Amino acid sequence: MDIDKMDKKELIDRISDEIISKLKKTSFSDNLSFKSDLGNKNIQGSSAGCKIQINTPADLAPYIDHTLLKPDATEAQVKKICEEAVQYGFCTVCINSSWVVYCARKLRGTGVKVCAVVGFPLGATDSRTKAYETRNAIENGADEIDMVINVGALRNGDLKTVEADLRAVLTACRNTTTTKAIIETCLLSDEEKVIASQLVKKVGFGFVKTSTGFSTAGATAHDVALIRRTVGPKMGIKAAGGIRTYEDALLMIRSGATRLGCSASVKIVSV
Repeated sequence: MDIDKMDKKELIDRISDEIISKLKKTSFSDNLSFKSDLGNKNIQGSSAGCKIQINTPADLAPYIDHTLLKPDATEAQVKKICEEAVQYGFCTVCINSSWVVYCARKLRGTGVKVCAVVGFPLGATDSRTKAYETRNAIENGADEIDMVINVGALRNGDLKTVEADLRAVLTACRNTTTTKAIIETCLLSDEEKVIASQLVKKVGFGFVKTSTGFSTAGATAHDVALIRRTVGPKMGIKAAGGIRTYEDALLMIRSGATRLGCSASVKIVSV
Protein backbone atom coordinates (compact mmCIF):
# COMPACT_ATOMS: atom_id res chain seq x y z
CA MET A 1 0.00 0.00 0.00
CA ASP A 2 1.63 3.27 -1.19
CA ILE A 3 0.29 5.72 1.42
CA ASP A 4 2.03 8.74 -0.10
CA LYS A 5 0.08 8.43 -3.35
CA MET A 6 -3.35 8.01 -1.69
CA ASP A 7 -5.76 10.72 -0.73
CA LYS A 8 -7.33 10.71 2.76
CA LYS A 9 -10.62 9.10 1.74
CA GLU A 10 -8.94 6.32 -0.24
CA LEU A 11 -6.63 5.52 2.66
CA ILE A 12 -9.55 5.35 5.13
CA ASP A 13 -11.49 3.11 2.74
CA ARG A 14 -8.56 0.75 2.31
CA ILE A 15 -7.95 0.43 6.05
CA SER A 16 -11.64 -0.07 6.78
CA ASP A 17 -12.05 -2.69 4.05
CA GLU A 18 -9.05 -4.61 5.37
CA ILE A 19 -10.36 -4.64 8.94
CA ILE A 20 -13.89 -5.64 7.93
CA SER A 21 -12.54 -8.38 5.66
CA LYS A 22 -10.48 -9.84 8.50
CA LEU A 23 -13.43 -9.55 10.86
CA LYS A 24 -15.62 -11.68 8.58
CA LYS A 25 -13.02 -14.45 8.64
CA THR A 26 -12.59 -14.40 12.43
CA SER A 27 -14.51 -16.45 14.98
CA PHE A 28 -13.99 -15.65 18.64
CA SER A 29 -13.44 -18.47 21.09
CA ASP A 30 -16.48 -20.09 22.65
CA ASN A 31 -14.71 -20.57 25.97
CA LEU A 32 -15.00 -16.84 26.78
CA SER A 33 -11.27 -16.54 27.40
CA PHE A 34 -10.01 -13.27 25.94
CA LYS A 35 -6.79 -11.45 26.74
CA SER A 36 -7.53 -7.75 27.08
CA ASP A 37 -6.63 -4.44 28.68
CA LEU A 38 -9.09 -3.05 31.20
CA GLY A 39 -7.57 0.40 30.86
CA ASN A 40 -6.97 1.14 34.54
CA LYS A 41 -5.22 4.41 33.64
CA ASN A 42 -5.84 7.03 31.02
CA ILE A 43 -2.22 6.99 29.88
CA GLN A 44 -1.70 5.71 26.35
CA GLY A 45 -0.11 2.28 26.30
CA SER A 46 -1.00 1.30 29.88
CA SER A 47 -1.82 -2.38 30.22
CA ALA A 48 -3.71 -4.29 32.84
CA GLY A 49 -3.10 -7.58 31.03
CA CYS A 50 -6.33 -9.11 32.30
CA LYS A 51 -7.66 -12.43 31.07
CA ILE A 52 -11.45 -12.67 31.28
CA GLN A 53 -12.75 -16.09 32.24
CA ILE A 54 -16.51 -16.43 32.76
CA ASN A 55 -17.73 -19.67 34.31
CA THR A 56 -20.88 -18.49 36.10
CA PRO A 57 -23.16 -15.44 35.81
CA ALA A 58 -21.64 -14.03 39.00
CA ASP A 59 -18.23 -13.94 37.28
CA LEU A 60 -19.52 -11.10 35.11
CA ALA A 61 -20.05 -8.73 38.04
CA PRO A 62 -16.52 -7.22 38.15
CA TYR A 63 -16.87 -6.22 34.50
CA ILE A 64 -20.22 -4.43 34.86
CA ASP A 65 -20.89 -0.73 35.29
CA HIS A 66 -24.24 -0.77 37.12
CA THR A 67 -26.03 2.04 35.33
CA LEU A 68 -28.77 4.55 36.09
CA LEU A 69 -28.81 7.51 33.70
CA LYS A 70 -32.52 8.29 33.46
CA PRO A 71 -33.27 11.99 33.86
CA ASP A 72 -36.02 11.24 36.40
CA ALA A 73 -33.83 9.07 38.68
CA THR A 74 -34.74 9.57 42.33
CA GLU A 75 -32.55 9.41 45.42
CA ALA A 76 -34.18 6.12 46.38
CA GLN A 77 -33.25 4.62 43.02
CA VAL A 78 -29.68 5.87 43.19
CA LYS A 79 -29.34 4.54 46.72
CA LYS A 80 -30.61 1.17 45.50
CA ILE A 81 -28.05 0.84 42.70
CA CYS A 82 -25.26 1.72 45.15
CA GLU A 83 -26.44 -1.00 47.53
CA GLU A 84 -26.78 -3.51 44.67
CA ALA A 85 -23.30 -2.66 43.38
CA VAL A 86 -21.81 -3.46 46.78
CA GLN A 87 -23.91 -6.61 47.23
CA TYR A 88 -23.10 -8.12 43.84
CA GLY A 89 -19.58 -6.75 43.40
CA PHE A 90 -20.11 -4.62 40.31
CA CYS A 91 -17.15 -2.58 39.07
CA THR A 92 -18.84 0.82 39.23
CA VAL A 93 -22.09 2.67 39.42
CA CYS A 94 -22.51 4.81 36.31
CA ILE A 95 -24.58 7.91 36.94
CA ASN A 96 -25.14 11.50 35.86
CA SER A 97 -22.74 13.97 37.43
CA SER A 98 -25.33 15.49 39.78
CA TRP A 99 -25.24 12.20 41.72
CA VAL A 100 -21.45 11.88 41.99
CA VAL A 101 -21.12 13.38 45.48
CA TYR A 102 -23.96 11.22 46.80
CA CYS A 103 -22.58 8.00 45.30
CA ALA A 104 -19.00 8.73 46.34
CA ARG A 105 -20.14 9.06 49.94
CA LYS A 106 -22.30 5.95 49.79
CA LEU A 107 -19.57 3.83 48.22
CA ARG A 108 -16.53 5.08 50.14
CA GLY A 109 -14.49 2.11 51.37
CA THR A 110 -16.57 -0.51 49.50
CA GLY A 111 -14.31 -1.04 46.49
CA VAL A 112 -17.08 -0.01 44.09
CA LYS A 113 -16.06 2.96 41.94
CA VAL A 114 -18.05 5.94 40.71
CA CYS A 115 -18.37 6.50 36.96
CA ALA A 116 -19.73 9.83 35.69
CA VAL A 117 -20.91 10.64 32.18
CA VAL A 118 -19.75 13.80 30.39
CA GLY A 119 -21.29 15.56 27.39
CA PHE A 120 -24.12 13.10 27.76
CA PRO A 121 -26.02 11.94 25.80
CA LEU A 122 -25.47 13.99 22.62
CA GLY A 123 -21.77 14.86 22.78
CA ALA A 124 -22.68 18.21 21.26
CA THR A 125 -21.42 20.53 24.02
CA ASP A 126 -18.13 22.30 23.33
CA SER A 127 -14.79 21.02 24.56
CA ARG A 128 -14.38 23.61 27.33
CA THR A 129 -17.75 22.60 28.76
CA LYS A 130 -16.83 18.91 28.65
CA ALA A 131 -13.48 19.62 30.31
CA TYR A 132 -15.13 21.61 33.09
CA GLU A 133 -17.73 18.91 33.60
CA THR A 134 -14.94 16.33 33.79
CA ARG A 135 -12.88 18.26 36.36
CA ASN A 136 -15.95 18.92 38.48
CA ALA A 137 -17.01 15.26 38.48
CA ILE A 138 -13.52 14.11 39.48
CA GLU A 139 -13.26 16.71 42.25
CA ASN A 140 -16.62 15.48 43.53
CA GLY A 141 -15.42 11.87 43.67
CA ALA A 142 -15.69 10.29 40.21
CA ASP A 143 -13.13 7.56 39.52
CA GLU A 144 -14.12 7.00 35.90
CA ILE A 145 -15.32 9.28 33.11
CA ASP A 146 -17.49 8.20 30.16
CA MET A 147 -17.53 11.06 27.65
CA VAL A 148 -19.49 11.30 24.40
CA ILE A 149 -17.40 12.32 21.40
CA ASN A 150 -18.44 15.06 18.97
CA VAL A 151 -20.35 12.73 16.66
CA GLY A 152 -21.38 15.47 14.25
CA ALA A 153 -17.79 16.58 13.74
CA LEU A 154 -16.76 12.99 13.08
CA ARG A 155 -19.46 12.51 10.45
CA ASN A 156 -18.46 15.81 8.88
CA GLY A 157 -14.88 14.55 8.53
CA ASP A 158 -13.58 17.17 10.97
CA LEU A 159 -11.17 14.84 12.76
CA LYS A 160 -9.12 17.69 14.25
CA THR A 161 -12.16 18.84 16.22
CA VAL A 162 -12.92 15.30 17.39
CA GLU A 163 -9.33 14.79 18.51
CA ALA A 164 -9.15 18.17 20.27
CA ASP A 165 -12.41 17.37 22.08
CA LEU A 166 -11.00 14.07 23.30
CA ARG A 167 -7.75 15.69 24.41
CA ALA A 168 -9.58 18.40 26.34
CA VAL A 169 -11.35 15.78 28.44
CA LEU A 170 -8.26 13.62 28.87
CA THR A 171 -6.23 16.63 30.04
CA ALA A 172 -8.89 17.37 32.65
CA CYS A 173 -8.51 13.87 34.11
CA ARG A 174 -6.06 12.59 36.67
CA ASN A 175 -3.61 9.81 35.83
CA THR A 176 -5.69 7.51 38.03
CA THR A 177 -8.93 8.27 36.19
CA THR A 178 -10.27 5.52 33.93
CA THR A 179 -11.38 7.14 30.68
CA LYS A 180 -13.93 5.90 28.17
CA ALA A 181 -15.00 7.59 24.93
CA ILE A 182 -18.52 6.88 23.67
CA ILE A 183 -18.56 6.86 19.87
CA GLU A 184 -22.32 6.14 19.45
CA THR A 185 -21.92 3.31 16.95
CA CYS A 186 -25.57 3.27 15.85
CA LEU A 187 -25.07 6.66 14.17
CA LEU A 188 -21.88 5.69 12.32
CA SER A 189 -20.90 3.66 9.28
CA ASP A 190 -18.35 0.90 9.79
CA GLU A 191 -15.71 3.18 8.27
CA GLU A 192 -16.58 5.93 10.76
CA LYS A 193 -16.48 3.44 13.65
CA VAL A 194 -12.95 2.48 12.61
CA ILE A 195 -11.84 6.11 12.37
CA ALA A 196 -13.41 7.00 15.73
CA SER A 197 -11.81 4.01 17.47
CA GLN A 198 -8.41 4.86 16.01
CA LEU A 199 -8.70 8.45 17.25
CA VAL A 200 -9.72 7.36 20.76
CA LYS A 201 -6.74 5.03 20.93
CA LYS A 202 -4.37 7.65 19.49
CA VAL A 203 -5.35 10.23 22.11
CA GLY A 204 -4.80 7.73 24.94
CA PHE A 205 -8.19 6.84 26.38
CA GLY A 206 -8.51 3.57 28.27
CA PHE A 207 -11.69 2.41 26.52
CA VAL A 208 -13.76 2.79 23.42
CA LYS A 209 -17.42 2.63 24.46
CA THR A 210 -20.09 1.71 21.93
CA SER A 211 -23.19 3.63 22.94
CA THR A 212 -25.03 5.97 25.26
CA GLY A 213 -28.15 3.81 25.30
CA PHE A 214 -30.15 6.95 24.48
CA SER A 215 -29.89 6.93 20.67
CA THR A 216 -31.39 4.69 17.98
CA ALA A 217 -29.70 1.45 19.12
CA GLY A 218 -27.18 0.03 21.57
CA ALA A 219 -24.23 -2.33 21.41
CA THR A 220 -24.00 -5.08 18.80
CA ALA A 221 -21.59 -8.01 18.58
CA HIS A 222 -20.55 -6.83 15.12
CA ASP A 223 -19.58 -3.38 16.40
CA VAL A 224 -17.69 -4.72 19.42
CA ALA A 225 -15.76 -7.14 17.22
CA LEU A 226 -14.99 -4.41 14.68
CA ILE A 227 -13.68 -2.13 17.42
CA ARG A 228 -11.57 -4.96 18.83
CA ARG A 229 -10.01 -5.63 15.44
CA THR A 230 -9.31 -1.90 15.10
CA VAL A 231 -7.75 -1.14 18.50
CA GLY A 232 -5.96 -4.45 19.07
CA PRO A 233 -5.95 -6.83 22.04
CA LYS A 234 -4.83 -4.54 24.86
CA MET A 235 -7.27 -1.63 24.85
CA GLY A 236 -10.50 -1.67 26.84
CA ILE A 237 -13.88 -1.86 25.10
CA LYS A 238 -17.14 -1.10 26.88
CA ALA A 239 -20.32 -2.45 25.35
CA ALA A 240 -23.40 -0.57 26.47
CA GLY A 241 -27.04 -0.23 25.49
CA GLY A 242 -29.52 -3.07 25.14
CA ILE A 243 -27.61 -5.65 27.22
CA ARG A 244 -30.49 -7.13 29.17
CA THR A 245 -29.75 -10.86 29.61
CA TYR A 246 -26.89 -13.15 30.59
CA GLU A 247 -26.77 -14.33 26.98
CA ASP A 248 -26.45 -10.74 25.74
CA ALA A 249 -23.58 -10.16 28.15
CA LEU A 250 -21.75 -13.33 27.12
CA LEU A 251 -22.05 -12.40 23.45
CA MET A 252 -20.43 -9.03 24.10
CA ILE A 253 -17.57 -10.60 26.04
CA ARG A 254 -17.09 -13.19 23.30
CA SER A 255 -16.94 -10.40 20.74
CA GLY A 256 -14.17 -8.59 22.61
CA ALA A 257 -15.74 -6.38 25.30
CA THR A 258 -13.91 -5.95 28.60
CA ARG A 259 -16.57 -3.86 30.33
CA LEU A 260 -20.36 -3.86 30.14
CA GLY A 261 -22.74 -1.00 30.81
CA CYS A 262 -26.02 -2.42 32.09
CA SER A 263 -29.12 -1.32 33.94
CA ALA A 264 -30.33 -4.96 34.13
CA SER A 265 -27.12 -5.94 35.97
CA VAL A 266 -28.78 -7.79 38.86
CA LYS A 267 -30.89 -9.87 36.50
CA ILE A 268 -27.84 -10.70 34.39
CA VAL A 269 -25.70 -12.02 37.26
CA SER A 270 -28.57 -13.74 39.07
CA VAL A 271 -29.51 -16.32 36.41
